[in-house]
Amino acid sequence: MSGNVRPIVHYGDPVLHQRCTEVTEFDQELAELVDDMFASMYEADGVGLAANQIGVNARVFVIDCPDDEGKHTVAHIVNPELQAVEGERKLVLENEGCLSVPGEYTEVARADHAVVTGKDKNGKDITLEGTGFLARCLQHETDHLNGTVYVDKLPKKVRKRLLKNAGLSESNA
Repeated sequence: MSGNVRPIVHYGDPVLHQRCTEVTEFDQELAELVDDMFASMYEADGVGLAANQIGVNARVFVIDCPDDEGKHTVAHIVNPELQAVEGERKLVLENEGCLSVPGEYTEVARADHAVVTGKDKNGKDITLEGTGFLARCLQHETDHLNGTVYVDKLPKKVRKRLLKNAGLSESNA
């Protein structure tokens, strides 16, 4: 795998708490960013990584997540938009963690099915769709690019405990 490992930014860094900028240039710099993101994700033993988690204000994420059947999706998406899914929406409460809040996990409710549309690094339209853990990954990474870290969805008391356990605080957010 090519790409350079970049440090993961932690909760409280301003880049994690703002909506990321749309990508308009589909060039070598973007291709290198995607490679660096995969390298950084794998080095940190993650299953997904948003560009802002390595300090880059750009709407890009990478994933390597299994779905309900255990099939892995290894992909990247630029300018992702979470789509409404037809049919009954079912929420699933499962453990979730984040490389930007190291070592901490807690239950978070997420839809059991997710569809994200966007572009690949060459500007070609793509759609990523998944169930189970893959659906959770798609929603989690899209949230990052919108300036939301999973702990922001939690009651204040739970969020404070998780951040304290991770050696972080809310004061910088």
